[in-house]
Amino acid sequence: MSTRNYRAAFYTVTSLFFMWGFITVLVDSLIPRLREIFELTYFQSGLVQFAFFMAYGLLSLPSGFILARIGYKKGMILGLITMGLGCLLFLPAAEYRIFGFFLLGYFILAGGMTILQVAANPFVSVLGPEEQATSRLNLSQAFNSLGTTLAPMVGAAFILSDRILSNKEISDLSETEKLLYMDAEANAVQMPFLWIAVFIFLLAVLIRMAKLPEVLGSEDRGSYRDAFGHKPLLFGALGIFLYVGAEVAIGSYLVNYFLDMGIDDLIRSNEGLSAIASTILSSSLEGVDAKGVVAAFVAFYWGGAMLGRFIGAYLTRLFDASKVLALFAVLAVSMLLISQSTVGLVAMISILAVGLFNSIMFPTIFTLSIEGMGNIKPRASGILCTAIVGGAFVPPLYGFLTDSFGFKAALILLMACYAYIWYISRYIFRHAH
Repeated sequence: MSTRNYRAAFYTVTSLFFMWGFITVLVDSLIPRLREIFELTYFQSGLVQFAFFMAYGLLSLPSGFILARIGYKKGMILGLITMGLGCLLFLPAAEYRIFGFFLLGYFILAGGMTILQVAANPFVSVLGPEEQATSRLNLSQAFNSLGTTLAPMVGAAFILSDRILSNKEISDLSETEKLLYMDAEANAVQMPFLWIAVFIFLLAVLIRMAKLPEVLGSEDRGSYRDAFGHKPLLFGALGIFLYVGAEVAIGSYLVNYFLDMGIDDLIRSNEGLSAIASTILSSSLEGVDAKGVVAAFVAFYWGGAMLGRFIGAYLTRLFDASKVLALFAVLAVSMLLISQSTVGLVAMISILAVGLFNSIMFPTIFTLSIEGMGNIKPRASGILCTAIVGGAFVPPLYGFLTDSFGFKAALILLMACYAYIWYISRYIFRHAH
């Protein structure tokens, strides 16, 4: 297969990275609305993220088995069709206000993303020289981050643009007003995801028509026993578990961490910070509650991850990927130490900067873990994607430590996660390759 064809395949698959990043965060925009529509407790709201990450935990290994049989291209098509079906389930969920339908739809959507990730990550890694695999995957993941950065804006415009009434307020409406309101509520959720489903199905058709190279040989594609015998893969799987857990924990608790430090008062009293928050929120801070003010700055955490992946794609072409990963892990720990030992603006900026150093961790750990595994890569990818379930376990543990010892002390858990990533980059990946 020529370099030109590999490049065309890379562009095609990278569009999938953008799409699933966009949809993942767009569904996050639904959570505040769903909490009010269904009058959910915070525990029930938490089931939304739990359903997402458990899909990775339950379905990644079966996905790797399926991909070893059908190949990367058919696997990506299967993932897209599954995602589209999950989106369509949002329609009856919104129409009849049945939370169980929504959770089922979200689990199916996440299941499709799982298949897509298990297929797309190793596929990108083999579209060219193996020594540049980390750089290619970092670049594809950068477009995934671009999707996660743009999605909140779309969610704010189309999903969270109006106020949701409580059950008591709805009961006070006339029958005609109630009917109109319920139709509007259903439409606000249904239409975006109907169009997303249509787009996903069209994308599946385009992938079916695309001339993607067959990068899995016809010889034996191994078993999970063969994959588990690869030492860097096992260390890498734990690395991804801890990395995803730490990244999600920081993102989930940033608002509360900032409030605990009184950052909202700092922002309101500082002319420059107030202007930044107003620009992000597209409104004056008057009338915006404390959570809304500090939440404006969370965008820098996720935006840093996007910027870092573009930088990482360049750095990993110039330097050994394991050395770049070790450096980023050290810098992540350093930022957490600074945030832990300071207050105010320095503490805020330093923990936001962790997002920048998170950036290359998933794609770099992934490619270094499967390097040299040949036709076993689909099964290896299934193992690594299973480890994404760390996002369902590390954040609650961080929350428990915060309840027991406070935000600052709980940061030690996250430092330990990044310290492990430094260890495998220094003593496992570098020696293995």
